[in-house]
Amino acid sequence: MKKPLSAHAIVLATFAVAALLCLVAARFALTAVEQTSEIDVRRALDESSYGWAEVHANGLQVILTGTAPDEARRFAALSIAGTAVDAARLIDSIEIAPSEDLTPPRFSAEILRNDSGISIIGLIPAATDRAALIRRLNRMVDEDNVADLLETADYPVPQGWDSALDFAITALARLPRSKVSVDAGHISVTAISDSAEEKTAIEADLARSVPRGVDLSLEVAAPRPVITPFTLRFLIDDKGARFDACSADTESSSRRILQAAREAGLEGDGNCTIGMGVPSPRWSEAAEAAIGALAELGRGSVTFADADITLVAADTTDPASFDRVMGELETALPDVFALHGVLTKPESETPNGPPEFVATLSAEGQVQLRGRLSDEGLRQVADSYARASFGSKNVYTATRLVEELPDDWPARVLAGLESLSKLSEGSVLVKPDTLTVRGVTERENANAEISGLLADKLGEAETFELDITYRAPPKPQNVAPTPDECESQLAKIQKGGKITFEPGSATITGGSRQTMSAIVKILDRCGEIPLEIQGHTDSQGREEMNQQLSQKRAEAVLAELRARRLLTATYKAVGYGESKPIADNGTEAGREENRRIEFQLIRPDADEADADDDAAAKDDDSADTADAEPSDDPETSDADSEKETGQ
Repeated sequence: MKKPLSAHAIVLATFAVAALLCLVAARFALTAVEQTSEIDVRRALDESSYGWAEVHANGLQVILTGTAPDEARRFAALSIAGTAVDAARLIDSIEIAPSEDLTPPRFSAEILRNDSGISIIGLIPAATDRAALIRRLNRMVDEDNVADLLETADYPVPQGWDSALDFAITALARLPRSKVSVDAGHISVTAISDSAEEKTAIEADLARSVPRGVDLSLEVAAPRPVITPFTLRFLIDDKGARFDACSADTESSSRRILQAAREAGLEGDGNCTIGMGVPSPRWSEAAEAAIGALAELGRGSVTFADADITLVAADTTDPASFDRVMGELETALPDVFALHGVLTKPESETPNGPPEFVATLSAEGQVQLRGRLSDEGLRQVADSYARASFGSKNVYTATRLVEELPDDWPARVLAGLESLSKLSEGSVLVKPDTLTVRGVTERENANAEISGLLADKLGEAETFELDITYRAPPKPQNVAPTPDECESQLAKIQKGGKITFEPGSATITGGSRQTMSAIVKILDRCGEIPLEIQGHTDSQGREEMNQQLSQKRAEAVLAELRARRLLTATYKAVGYGESKPIADNGTEAGREENRRIEFQLIRPDADEADADDDAAAKDDDSADTADAEPSDDPETSDADSEKETGQ
């Protein structure tokens, strides 16, 4: 007969069954947690395009494996997984793909040489013998006159670098005023020669000696001198026909002027200086007409000073012929030229003729003193005063001494000379009963000055006549363009040749060198203007990537301008990405137009300008509104606040 189980055994059996059931339940719960965690993490990574990451759950642990392209994406994958499960459960087993070799920098050097010395700036390979390079430069100039601003980088020497640098130093030795830019396999030389013959010889010599595999861009200028004022002076007198000065803008212009002079009696070859500064492209036409007119009168001189022409006829010239020739010449001259004719008055051969003193000032600054003076002391004083006022080499005195002149004659002569000094060209005629001043001036208040001067020197009761014409002074040459003109010129340059970059990078292509050089020339003349260098892309790719690429390209252009020694403190580089298209991104041609660099002036915001105008208007309000209380309207206050913050 079996014995019944004891109560103790029953309790143990119950606990055993319960424990087994708990183990089974825990096993099922653990499996569910693993599956849920793995699914959640994998979904989060796939939605963020991190499919390269593998997920494996082991109990409460979630193990991430795979190969990340870089450290940043590995960290991003861990962060994304941490949004799906507790970050403490994550085990990082992600590997990083081996990084590619860094792109070597662009090695280049810029060498400038002038009368002050040599400066060299740029980035060269560390393997280049820098000390030997500087020694070669020192041999061209004094050692203290070489500025070494080079930087080095330890990268392989690019093909063609050594031969290009060696040839650049060789070329620099021949060019005392030059700029040489060196890249691997490319040299750009800009230089100035003393003559056209020297220019031809330098170009031929360098072209013959350039090494194989080196691309040479050569620009040697033989600049014409700047002639100011642009002058021509032709005379016919007892010595024959001749030039005191002859300027021409081109070789053909010189030939035409010399041919006209030969027809007027010039003997020999003659010579005209070819230079810059001609006031009109029709200079030779005006010179031919004026020389022909002087030849018809027979004796005298014709003087050009820029667009002003003075024709002085001899005192033997028939007045009727003089008037006719002057009228015909004035009609024949191009519009830009102004003609002033002087018919020298004959002096009386008898001491008892009408006493006169005449001082004439030509457009080119030549002064003639003629007529009668009372004694040798006055002649010396008048001559000294004229030389002090107009220059010793510009005064010709041909006066004669006559007795029985009025007592106030010295005062009238000196007052007349002082009046003449305030004119650009003209004449003074002194007679016993009047003093006449005629001419042209570039001083707006000269009429009043001369009137007050003569009244003070001669007395208000004395008679004098003024016939003075005001002519605005010529605009100064080499004036820098306005900021708006600079902006327009920069846009025009890029219509002829864009700044382009290597695909997908911020490296400026070699084909953009000429465009960059043209832009540098304009910006150098413009000076420090507020300028924004804008980078733009097409719409292909992600918007964020396009914005970053456009910023890097704008910064690359700014860095290139700095490398070319421009002052860029007022410039800034801004990338706009694909946000400002100028053409259809749906076509290749349109995308090409949208990939661009633009130069825009930084102008005050319209709201700021309006605020300035409003402030000025308030300052001009009448007294009854000056103390008006400001508006309490909250909408108005908010609007004003937005204007002030520029939102």
